Amino acid sequence: MALTRNPLHIGAGGELLVQYQLLKLGIDSARMTTDSGIDLVVYAPGAQEATTVQVKTVDRATPSGGGNGKMAIGWTFPHSTPAQLLAFVFLERDVVWLFTRGQARATAQQHTEKGNRRLYWYTDPTVRKHHDGSPLIETDVDQYLLERQAPILFPGASAASS
Repeated sequence: MALTRNPLHIGAGGELLVQYQLLKLGIDSARMTTDSGIDLVVYAPGAQEATTVQVKTVDRATPSGGGNGKMAIGWTFPHSTPAQLLAFVFLERDVVWLFTRGQARATAQQHTEKGNRRLYWYTDPTVRKHHDGSPLIETDVDQYLLERQAPILFPGASAASS
């Protein structure tokens, strides 16, 4: 089945995937009805307060370098996001990475004058890394996979089963 290209469907799909993965870990969440930079409010067993999440979603990897390079995925988010956490979703493979606001800012490779940040990495494992460790490839961010981050960020969350 082909993935949809409708931006509203892509965004909604990302939010629902994050909710589904959290629910599998015993973590409750609710979608916001308006777009104010916060997409989900999350409450986990053992937490003292709710946590806000902004969800950024891509439906598929695209060629880098103006369309001629290796396959990559990337998201743009505002430096001033009000959300405590950012969830970056790759719908083609149903994968979610969960970053704190500070982790996302520190990992983002680009920062525009308009106050946006760009976080991206290659999905193609054959990308050659430079001596300084760049560019990022997908395995470099495995520690941010939702199933690994959720038990750390949400007290009382169930450990993901392998």
